[in-house]
Amino acid sequence: MMNDVIKELTESFEKTIQGLKKELAKIRTGRANIAMLDDVRVSYYGNMSPLSQVATLRAPDPRMITVQPWEATIIGDIERAIGSAGLGLNPSNDGVVIRVPIPALTGERRIELGKQAKRHGEDHKISLRNSRREANDMMKELQKDGDVSEDDEHKAYEKINALTESYSKMIEEILAAKVAQITEV
Repeated sequence: MMNDVIKELTESFEKTIQGLKKELAKIRTGRANIAMLDDVRVSYYGNMSPLSQVATLRAPDPRMITVQPWEATIIGDIERAIGSAGLGLNPSNDGVVIRVPIPALTGERRIELGKQAKRHGEDHKISLRNSRREANDMMKELQKDGDVSEDDEHKAYEKINALTESYSKMIEEILAAKVAQITEV
């Protein structure tokens, strides 16, 4: 029983870490990264489809992303979708490939993006704490029902807290690396 709670908590923490990495990948660092376009959706045969499902995305150099649609008829739709995605990018096409130049970040914008990354990190730490609270509540319930002893309950609390601390430190490390990437000129 106790091991099931710990296993469930670990799985929840792993999902939180993966979610943080996905969120941070979307933040510009001044370098071309195709993950920046993950949220861009394009109308394709009447359905809103992710850009990656209608085109090939590449980052041939640190300041450029190229988007090659699988069908030339949607090149204009893709260009409009990227331009209106709120990413501050200005795509242009040559009839075959869309080129998305990545402008250099200003010092002020770097600070703003660093704050945004830290907010994401704090949100995910809150998620860790909520998962910890749920696990602690499950252990209280198991002890109350007589499924685990009081000693096992205390041991579980210690494991839960240690696990939470280690994942919290992991978030700090991921965040520090991303902020360093953002502030690097």
